[in-house]
Amino acid sequence: MLKLIWLIPLLPFFGFLIIGLFGKRLRLSERVIAFIACGSVAISLILSIGAVIEYASSYAPRPYLSSEAGQGFPYSFTWVPGGKAILSEGQAAGAAAEFLVNWSYQLDPLSAVMILVVTGVGFLIHVFAVGYMAGDTGFYRFFAYLNLFMFMMLILVMGSNFLMMFVGWEGVGLCSYLLIGYYFDRQEAGDASKKAFIVNRIGDFGFALAIFGVFSVFGTLEFTQVAEAIKAYPVEAFGAFGLMSWIALGLFIGATGKSAQIPLYIWLPDAMAGPTPVSALIHAATMVTAGVYMVTRTNFIFQRSVTMMFVVALVGVLTAFVAATIAFSQTDIKKVLAYSTVSQLGYMFLGCGVGAFFAGIFHLMTHAFFKALMFLGSGSVIHGMHHEQDMRLMGGLKKYMPVTFWTFAAGWIAICGILPFAGFFSKDEILWRAFITDIPGGRILWVIGFITAGFTAFYMTRLMALTFWGQYRYNDPAVQKEVYGEHRAAHAHGAHDHDLLHGDVEEDKKAVEHAHEAGRGGQFFPHESPKVMTIPLIVLAVLSVVGGWIGWPQALGGSNHFEHWIEPVIEKVDRAHSSEAQGRLQLPGEAAVAAKAQGHGESAASEGAHGDEGHNVVEYALMGASMAWALLGMYLAYFLYIKRRALLDRIVSAIHPLYVGSKNLWYWDYLLDVKVVNLFKGLNNLLWSIDAKGVDGGVNGSAWLTRLSSVVSGLIDKYVVDMAVNSVGWFVRIGSIVFRTIQTGFAQNYALVMVLGLLAFVGYYLLSR
Repeated sequence: MLKLIWLIPLLPFFGFLIIGLFGKRLRLSERVIAFIACGSVAISLILSIGAVIEYASSYAPRPYLSSEAGQGFPYSFTWVPGGKAILSEGQAAGAAAEFLVNWSYQLDPLSAVMILVVTGVGFLIHVFAVGYMAGDTGFYRFFAYLNLFMFMMLILVMGSNFLMMFVGWEGVGLCSYLLIGYYFDRQEAGDASKKAFIVNRIGDFGFALAIFGVFSVFGTLEFTQVAEAIKAYPVEAFGAFGLMSWIALGLFIGATGKSAQIPLYIWLPDAMAGPTPVSALIHAATMVTAGVYMVTRTNFIFQRSVTMMFVVALVGVLTAFVAATIAFSQTDIKKVLAYSTVSQLGYMFLGCGVGAFFAGIFHLMTHAFFKALMFLGSGSVIHGMHHEQDMRLMGGLKKYMPVTFWTFAAGWIAICGILPFAGFFSKDEILWRAFITDIPGGRILWVIGFITAGFTAFYMTRLMALTFWGQYRYNDPAVQKEVYGEHRAAHAHGAHDHDLLHGDVEEDKKAVEHAHEAGRGGQFFPHESPKVMTIPLIVLAVLSVVGGWIGWPQALGGSNHFEHWIEPVIEKVDRAHSSEAQGRLQLPGEAAVAAKAQGHGESAASEGAHGDEGHNVVEYALMGASMAWALLGMYLAYFLYIKRRALLDRIVSAIHPLYVGSKNLWYWDYLLDVKVVNLFKGLNNLLWSIDAKGVDGGVNGSAWLTRLSSVVSGLIDKYVVDMAVNSVGWFVRIGSIVFRTIQTGFAQNYALVMVLGLLAFVGYYLLSR
């Protein structure tokens, strides 16, 4: 199967071509389109499983490159022909290099995890979308876009060099634009797609600069070659910002855009304007994790800069915290999940920043399971609720949608981090590594991450309470009036802020439709989704339970197979002499973990931990505290939203400013609009004025002078030159008229004139004498 890895990305691309080119022209039925789209991804999944099994059976730290199967298409071929270059930076500055890029695929432990996640979760989402999008007029277009996305995402994670990764990187950005704006006739979707595209371009600019930096220093873009060459460079200590730090900064800017980290996270919540399967595939399970994958893939660069490791961890944990506080107050079920995604991505970057890259990828995998499950579950809810997304109009859906409820509950418990669900293992691994890291400020990072874990449990239980528990509220006229009738007035008077919706044109239309329905006594009850939608939910629910067992920690009697699997991809760098962690007090047993993490091997780690029970005690204590904190958050949300709603209202009133801030996204979008967007609008208007009145004025003035000179020249030509020429002609014409009168053509007339002339001459002669 290893020799066929080139087919893994190519099959979805063929599906895209067939559906995109012939889906509408040949009027292919939905069944045929679904078969092509799902079938191409299913075969890619089978090939991925086979390739990973074959690679694991002959497992060695060395990555497998498709060029080993043969040269030329389709295995490997020269994509960008070589050109001579001179390296301008680094230890090899001045040396000659050749810019030669091959199109080849790489399979190693990291890309193996990614292709299984992308094809596995992607296939389930494709199947779900068959039911969700049934009857849609753009059915063929939707699945063509999905297959194109799968192709680009697989190129991103399988490419053997930076340039191939960048192609996939830009490709998924394009697909994101197309899929977010799938409902292109809706203003909301159009604005969201443009916002996502533009914000991601900011990050992509940093990524592109980093790629230039990599080649200018190392003379190659191949991951394996850069990883080998970088070993000659020392680790840049905390506070230092050398060459490796600048390259890492460019890479991280790209990651913050694609993976929605502060300050570039603003596009992802708005991206929920696309169909729900899009949210599950692109904005929960795959594309937004591309930044985490990129940071892990280039860990050999990041680990050369302690400063950038700290920046990655700090930005990640702050993003996790801020997004969690915003999720508290959202009433749109997809918006809650969107901010939850931003928060969980922050956890992944926290793991990478503290040096636990395997934990970040581990959480990426488990998050793909339970977040895809919950997004698809929300899609099932929206489908059953006739496309209603406001949780205040739901409640009691457990009774009407039991399969959706129980599967969604698996994802809820997993994201809350309850043992033995998948989220517990990956989240707690990240928190534990933050607690013992040698990166400066690790304990503060752990505290913020720990608090955020409790917040996550609270707002996700709030979602469960508002959606599945309690009484079904849609048919309640009071709730209808509260949501669609009075929220404008409430917004104007500042009352009942906890029930406000952010208004826009689409919401106004929606409110009017529901108001008409309520006014005519319309009632409906939700229904369970068809099997084509619930079967993927069941599979993802199982993965949300058992998907984390592969990383069962040693402290609980496991062997953490996932860490051992990823370990060869992570470069082992000793930061002990490059950071301020050298003088920090270590906990009992912490030296053992640090020894293992820094590459001194299992033997060194076991020797450091031999006879030292303190290590396990601390880890057990942190696990127990994390579980207790999550359970407390779950209980408080259940208590306030189900048992004591009046108490909740009093709490909201007491923390009114905080709630309004959370509801309004901490005004970050507003500040960006006012301070950044308006600034650029003002700059745009200024430049337009300069262009219109200055540049265009000069050009137009020159044209005016040219026209004026042409007019004057025309007048001179007409009334001077032409008049002089015409005057000669006029005199000739007058003379010709005079002479023409005597030129009659009759001989007698000529004889008469001659006689008269002769007489006149004779007379003059006689008289003159």
